[in-house]
Amino acid sequence: MMLLKPKIIPLITGIFLFTLLSQLAYGHGMSEAEKQAIIDGGNLMYLWIGATHMLTGYDHLMFVFGIIFFLTNFRDIVKYVTAFTLGHSITLIYATYNGIQLNYFLIDAVIALSVCYIAFANLDGFRKYLAIKPPNMMLMIIGLGLIHGFGLSTRLQALPLSEDSLLMNIISFNAGIELGQISALAAMLVLVAMWRKSQSFVIHSRIANYSLIAAGLLLFMMQTHGYSHDSQSKESDVIADSSQSVTVNDAFANTANPNEFQQTQWQDTITITIPARGGKEYKFQLVKGALLEYSWKTDSEELFYDFHGEPKGDETGYFESFKKNTDSQGRGSVTAPFEGTIGWYWENKSPLPVNVKLQTRGSYQIVAANEKLQSDTVQTPNANTRESIY
Repeated sequence: MMLLKPKIIPLITGIFLFTLLSQLAYGHGMSEAEKQAIIDGGNLMYLWIGATHMLTGYDHLMFVFGIIFFLTNFRDIVKYVTAFTLGHSITLIYATYNGIQLNYFLIDAVIALSVCYIAFANLDGFRKYLAIKPPNMMLMIIGLGLIHGFGLSTRLQALPLSEDSLLMNIISFNAGIELGQISALAAMLVLVAMWRKSQSFVIHSRIANYSLIAAGLLLFMMQTHGYSHDSQSKESDVIADSSQSVTVNDAFANTANPNEFQQTQWQDTITITIPARGGKEYKFQLVKGALLEYSWKTDSEELFYDFHGEPKGDETGYFESFKKNTDSQGRGSVTAPFEGTIGWYWENKSPLPVNVKLQTRGSYQIVAANEKLQSDTVQTPNANTRESIY
């Protein structure tokens, strides 16, 4: 068994890196069930999500793994990890509190390059391949930590933050990040300490760091591809809006031509107030095959929106997104692919409330995602004009 250790430990490291990469699809996503759980759970839920996000944050963990790879002195480990923690905490708190948003594909692409950098430094690449003195490692870790903080902030700003408890939400999430980092760091230190005792460490350590560079480059290409695809999608949305296209998704057929759609006599007109730094849902109950035509517009800021549907009777939290974007207006129609609810989740990142005017027509019933809020409905002389019920 002792003879197998040199082979087993690199294998475990490879599996560890593969597992981190396999989490790519879940790095930034969040289900409706998770959003509701956060609202119900308060700051403890922010703590939990911060911890789980770090534990599944393949890019952040690979960077930390690179930092501690050749460190044997406990004081040095604490010093460099603290520098990284300080860096990402500063931008996480500052960017989230001030509502600073950057494209997460671009941020994650830079974070991927930071993984390449730390592995390249571990290989003494600056002296060997560039024949230059390497930059000050402490300053570089702090600087790269600042960039990682922007990446963490994009995750936090996707959550339903409370305007009244915003700072506590941020602190709770950041505390969870640090707890997750400590847990992962402890496992890494044990793994590396065991590995360092084997005779194969020197050879396999080079392979491991070259693997980190390869993984970082792979992540960089995936994120830049995601950014390119996202940009093309937004350009397509602009073209579609300018030509008055009413298609939500190629899978859903629409029958109205642009002129007919422009002259639609709307069945319902609804005003929905999206709170500052908050979000709201508005949904309709449809039977399978029913048509919903819609047009909405804000009175000021752009909002992030997720136009989605949820099958009737489903208890797993499943939902199907038809369209996601950030805009101040939207227009189209959808044929319900199943019996259930279809509607919008709007999220307001600005410090002021934003009103959405939603106009609809079709075979549906208006429903509230939270029935206890139905008492907030404001009756007006026009029965077809309502204030938000959610």
